[in-house]
Amino acid sequence: MSERTETRMLDIAVLRASFRRDVGVSREQLARAVGISEATLERLVRAGIVEPDTADAARFSAASAARLERLLRLHHDLEIDLVGAAVVVDLLERMERLEADLERLRRQLR
Repeated sequence: MSERTETRMLDIAVLRASFRRDVGVSREQLARAVGISEATLERLVRAGIVEPDTADAARFSAASAARLERLLRLHHDLEIDLVGAAVVVDLLERMERLEADLERLRRQLR
């Protein structure tokens, strides 16, 4: 395993650990963890594809980071452009919310 791969895996592990503590991550940490430059991250923020934490624009929540990780995976694996990948992620998130609502309603009916 290359040193760069090991570093990226460590960055992702640190990122995920911080999510469990419900702590946001910086732009630098997020960019490094998902394998993009800070300039690319800034362009994605300006385009509205990923959003920083509303309380602190220099940090990102677990939800924003997970969304970016998913979006980039779609972009790289399926060669979907970034805007298209953002639409797909929006629809997947909506579907997950609806499935959770449906499951909650099913439990109430039992």
